[in-house]
Amino acid sequence: MPVLSNGSAGSPASGDLVVRGRRVLTPEGERAASIHIRHGVITKVSDFDERFGDHVVFDAGDCSVMPGLVDTHVHINEPGRTEWEGFWTATQAAAAGGVTTLIEMPLNSIPATTTVAAYREKIAAAAGKLWVDVGFWGGVVPGNAHELRPLWDAGVFGFKCFLAPSGVDEFAHVTESDLRLALPELAALGAPVLAHAEWPAELEAAQREISQPPNKYATWLASRPRSAEDLAITVLLDLSQRVDARVHIVHLSSSNPLIMLTRTKSQRANVTIETCPHYLTFASEDIADGATQFKCAPPIRERENREQLWGALGAGTIDLIASDHSPCPPAMKLRAEGDFMRAWGGIASLQIILPAVWTEARSRGYALSHVVRWMCAGPARLAGLQNRKGAIAVGRDADLVVFNPDQKFRVDPEHLYHRHKLTPYAGRELTGVVEATFVRGQKVFERGHFAAAPAGRVLHRGKE
Repeated sequence: MPVLSNGSAGSPASGDLVVRGRRVLTPEGERAASIHIRHGVITKVSDFDERFGDHVVFDAGDCSVMPGLVDTHVHINEPGRTEWEGFWTATQAAAAGGVTTLIEMPLNSIPATTTVAAYREKIAAAAGKLWVDVGFWGGVVPGNAHELRPLWDAGVFGFKCFLAPSGVDEFAHVTESDLRLALPELAALGAPVLAHAEWPAELEAAQREISQPPNKYATWLASRPRSAEDLAITVLLDLSQRVDARVHIVHLSSSNPLIMLTRTKSQRANVTIETCPHYLTFASEDIADGATQFKCAPPIRERENREQLWGALGAGTIDLIASDHSPCPPAMKLRAEGDFMRAWGGIASLQIILPAVWTEARSRGYALSHVVRWMCAGPARLAGLQNRKGAIAVGRDADLVVFNPDQKFRVDPEHLYHRHKLTPYAGRELTGVVEATFVRGQKVFERGHFAAAPAGRVLHRGKE
């Protein structure tokens, strides 16, 4: 069990702290080590048994010490839809799950983060509510190409767009014409464009053919065919290549484009890909009729498809894993009706993404170092935070997770800190427990207890 020594009741806000453990995951590999922290920054990584003088020491014992997770795909929904989630609840859940940095999507808040004024409103709404560090993506929607540079200069980390309807009126999807206007501007800025890649014509054609009842998961799966992802990714890669724009494919669910993406990435360094824990954990064959807590877009696909995604992660074709935490009030999931076609699509999972991924990764022979690459270093690089976040190294923020990789637990929704507890992981046995979380050297969570006050900050691109 982790122990804080030298008589301190908690980690200091700005003074000297040492976190040490026998299984510290550094860029050079796992080893016994001591992490020296001053003013929230790692100043030295030394031997485990070095003398520490008057430093406060947190001894992780035999637990693993990892960099804090960086989750670059989170919907917090405040302001405007705070009853769905909010900064306080989302970032508490993040802290309890070992996620120390979030980059929040520009929807489903009202207003959406598609103008500088909306971005400022978002920052104001976050004041005093952040348990972990939070930055923001801007949005690309029809008609806002002139807003992209001001948003970039104001501090967003990049821009999200939808190639198919987003599900909310405030964030319209873009057409080829819209992309032809926006991509040159984004290329000139060097800003990444994060794309929800499903092609609307393919979705419409599939939905016209639907004949099965709406409570069948097979109905929802048939309505979002792999071909919709395939075509959207093809169009996006073609348009972006013409202007040399940075492209990031969010929440890849289909294994079909992997051969094309592998070839593209061998030729272009500015294309990256993410997938999500739910695509790596669940399989469509196991989803019961009416179980709308599993609904998301793109959908959870077949078992064979899941294994193809795991192979692409191992090969490096898929760069990172992000949660796509997208909660809603439980009533919007229509659990009584079990109607997949009308229920809100989104998976609530932020607090449990680390054990969810680790459970599946370990069963396939991957090490915790792979998880660090996929959930710490990779997302930090996408957001341009690789010099501050995502690694236990000198000069990085002291964002640390003390993680017991061997302890099993069963997901009890009542122990989740998300605003709403409905999740497809309920009742599932997972391996790996977050014992403690540090944000810039401040212990914000330990064994079910939070610090006296939030310690998170708003992150601005290029300003810290």
